[in-house]
Amino acid sequence: MQEQHLSDFDFELPPELIAQYPLADRAASRLLHITEEVIEDCTFRDIEKFLRPGDLLIANNTRVIKARLLGAKATGGAVEALIERVTGEFTAIAMVRASKSPKPGSKLFFAAPGTDLKAEVEVTGRAGEFFELKFAEPVLQVLEAFGRVPLPPYIEHAPEKADESRYQTVYARHPGAVAAPTAGLHFTDDLLNRLKAKGVDIEYVTLHVGAGTFQPVRVENLSEHHMHSEWFSMPEDVAARINEAKVQGRRVIAVGTTSLRTLESAA
Repeated sequence: MQEQHLSDFDFELPPELIAQYPLADRAASRLLHITEEVIEDCTFRDIEKFLRPGDLLIANNTRVIKARLLGAKATGGAVEALIERVTGEFTAIAMVRASKSPKPGSKLFFAAPGTDLKAEVEVTGRAGEFFELKFAEPVLQVLEAFGRVPLPPYIEHAPEKADESRYQTVYARHPGAVAAPTAGLHFTDDLLNRLKAKGVDIEYVTLHVGAGTFQPVRVENLSEHHMHSEWFSMPEDVAARINEAKVQGRRVIAVGTTSLRTLESAA
């Protein structure tokens, strides 16, 4: 197999073409329709034309957590943590940015936006490039009260209140992701209902997108790039419906790469 290099994928992306805010109407986003015969610009709601009765959509119903924490070390130095994965009710692993890496036993104090409240977190060890953290209160409760929405690095504005709902799919259910499964952001409840009325089946898997999705590729030889692992769940009844659809010759369509890699991993 021929080696692939990072430079093989270089292309110019003008900054003014990177949208900083979403459209008010999710389904008004642009959609590029490509077949062997045609390349055409559409809007996302046109997906209804390209799906047919009997198709089975598989979407990722993970919910983005407020994974970014800002605060200080006990010494007063600024610290920022991006939760990579919640590992238990009171524990998590995270990327931690500080002028000096905190050692095991160190205490970190994270501030709640707009208040004087602080959450105490202890560094208990390292897991590769990540730090193991122990929270005094349940992790998800702390993140909801003290965390900030982890917008992608190419979004330059600070998280705003609207991002808490807009940076979620309308079918987000299970908290644990630190980035949204972006292909699904364009569905609305109305569009989903119209697809179901047309005879399109929709099932859900869960993959909690990890902080590795923000990590740049730093090696020229792509085979040397280390991919982080992610937690996923494939319910037995969903697997059965996928297998049934394949036996019947119906199309199984993954909504985005997170749903696709869940299907590939489960298979």
